[in-house]
Amino acid sequence: MVRKIAFGLLWLGLIVYAFFLSPPEQAGTLELIKNLSLAQWQGINPLIIALFNLMGVWPIVYSAVLFIDGRGQKIPAWPFAIASFAVGAFAILPYLALRKPNQKFLGKKNTFVKLLDSHITGFVLTLAAVILVAYGLTGADWTNFIEQWQTNRFIHVMSLDFCLLCLLFPRLVGDDMARRGWENPQMAWITGLIPLLGPLIYLCVRPSLPELGADAINTKKPAPN
Repeated sequence: MVRKIAFGLLWLGLIVYAFFLSPPEQAGTLELIKNLSLAQWQGINPLIIALFNLMGVWPIVYSAVLFIDGRGQKIPAWPFAIASFAVGAFAILPYLALRKPNQKFLGKKNTFVKLLDSHITGFVLTLAAVILVAYGLTGADWTNFIEQWQTNRFIHVMSLDFCLLCLLFPRLVGDDMARRGWENPQMAWITGLIPLLGPLIYLCVRPSLPELGADAINTKKPAPN
C-alpha cells in the first residue's frame, strides 16, 4: 500500500509541476515538435534532437518488461505501454502504482512477447541509443540547451521525463529477474546506477523467459479427490 501511495503521489506531483510550476510554454513549441517528428532538424540543437528521439527508445525498453509483467496483473499493461510513447513517465507511474508484485510468467510466449524478449531487440535498441547519444554529444550546444531548459516548458518537462524513466525502470527489474530464475545483484545495481545504458545492457544479457504451457500448468494442479 505504501508503494502504491508513493507512486500515486509522485504521479500527481509530476502533473502539478509540469502544468503549473515548470517554465511557461513558448511560442513555436508545436512547430518544434513537428520538425523533430518529421526529421526536419535544421537549426535545432543536436542535444534536443537526441533527447527527443531517446524518448522514443524508452517506451520500447519499458515494453520489453511491461508486456511480460502485465501477463499476471489484474490490469492490462498495454494501455500504459502505448501511452508512454506519447507521455513517457506520465503513463508509467500509474501502472507502477496499480500493479502487484508478479514473479511468474504462466502460459506461452506469443510472437510479440518473443520479439520483446529477444536479445536482438536489446542489441538494436542499444545501438540506436548509442548513436543518438553520440550524435547529441558531438554537436552539443550546452549553453543553448540550458537556456531552453530554463525557459521552455516542453524541453524542461521532456528532460524531467527522461530522468524519471531512468529512475523508475529498476522498480520492474526485480520481478523480471525472478520470472527468469536469475539472481544477479550486480545487474540490478547496473540498471539503477547507469542511466539508459544500464537498462539496455539488462535487455541484452537477461536470460530468455521460460514459458509454462497450458499442459504444464494443468500438471501442477492437484488431482481431485
